[in-house]
Amino acid sequence: MADQDAQPPVGTAPSALPVLRWDEPPEGPVLVLLDQTRLPAEEAELVCADVAALVEAIRTLAVRGAPLLGIAGAYGVALAAVRGQDVAVAAGLLEGARPTAVNLGYGVRRAAGAYRGALEKGAGPELAAAEALAEARALHQEDAVASGRMARFGLALLDELLPDGGHQLLTHCNTGALVSGGEGTAFAVALGVHRAGRLRRLWVDETRPLLQGARLTAYEAARNGMVYSVLTDNAAGSLFAAGEVDAVLIGADRIAADGSVANKVGSYPLAVLAKYHHVPFIVVAPTTTVDLGTADGAAITVEQRPGREVTEVTFSQVGPDGREAGGVIVAPQGSPAYNPAFDITPPELVTAIVTEEGVISPVTGVGLAELCARSSQITIS
Repeated sequence: MADQDAQPPVGTAPSALPVLRWDEPPEGPVLVLLDQTRLPAEEAELVCADVAALVEAIRTLAVRGAPLLGIAGAYGVALAAVRGQDVAVAAGLLEGARPTAVNLGYGVRRAAGAYRGALEKGAGPELAAAEALAEARALHQEDAVASGRMARFGLALLDELLPDGGHQLLTHCNTGALVSGGEGTAFAVALGVHRAGRLRRLWVDETRPLLQGARLTAYEAARNGMVYSVLTDNAAGSLFAAGEVDAVLIGADRIAADGSVANKVGSYPLAVLAKYHHVPFIVVAPTTTVDLGTADGAAITVEQRPGREVTEVTFSQVGPDGREAGGVIVAPQGSPAYNPAFDITPPELVTAIVTEEGVISPVTGVGLAELCARSSQITIS
C-alpha cells in the first residue's frame, strides 16, 4: 500500500493550532475561531463579536468537537456578559445550538453559574462578567490538562492490549487539537503512540458526509509527521478482514449513564466490525462528556442535519477571485436524505472508555458512576 501512504513534507514540524482565543480589540471583546469549514485549503479566522455569530459558527461546524464546544459555550456566555447582553437568553441559545453535544451545555452552565454567583454576592455586571470569563479560561485550561492525561492512559492501555509493538490504528471523524483545549481525545492517544515510536499507521476514515476525517484528521496527522492513510468509510471492513487494524480509537459527544456512546455517525458500524474481528474498540473522552442524567442510548437526542449535506458535496476552497468555490450535486434534485449527525454504540461493543481519571473496562454503569464521583472530588490543575 505504499502508493497510498501520506507523508508530511520534509522539514515540516508540528505547531500549536490557534483553534480558539479571546481577544480584546479597541472595538470590544471578541471570540476568534479557526474556521474549520475552510480547512485544509485555508487557515482562516472567524471573529465572533456576539452570541448570534457564535451560535451560527457552532451550527455550521466552524467550531466543533465535544470538548471545544464546551469551551466555546463558556466563552460565549462571557462574551454576552462583557457586552451587556442578556446572559440567560444567550445561554439558552448557545446550549441549544448542538443538542447531542453534552459538553456544550456543561460549559455554558459553568460560565453562567459563575456570572449568577457573582451577582448574588453583590457584584456589579462588570465584575460578574469578569467571573464568567475567568470560568471560561479555567475550563479551557482544565481541558488541556485532561487531554494530556487521556493520552497517557490511552497509550498505556494500548501497550497492554497490543504488547507486540507497532500499532495500526483506525479513527473516525476528528478528535485532535481542533476539538480540544489541548491535543485532543482519541487523536491525542494516537499522537502519543506516534511519539513513542510505536505507530505503524493511522487509518483515517474520510467521515462522510462532511469529511471531517479527510479534511481535518489528515490535516492534523500531516502537521505532526504521522504515517497515515485516508480511506472511504465503506472501505473499513476490508481493512479489518485483511488484519490491518489493531485497534479503533474514537471520541464521543455524549456518554449515557449505562455506557452507551453517541459519536459521529459511522462509529457504530466500526464497533460491530471490531467486535466481529476481535479488535479493541476504544472510546476516549473527558468525564465532562459523561451524562449520568441520560439513562441509556435510547434517551440521547440525535441531531438531524440538513439533507443537502448528503445530496451535495461542498468544497471549502477559495478561488482566484477570492470567492468560495466548489459544490457538486450528487443526487437528483429534490432527493430526500437521511442525515443523522451521530449514532449510538451500546456499551457491550465498547472495549474501554479512556478518561482523564482513568480507564473503564468493562464498560458498566456502575463503573461510570464511580469514576464520575471521583472526578467531581478532584480539581485538575
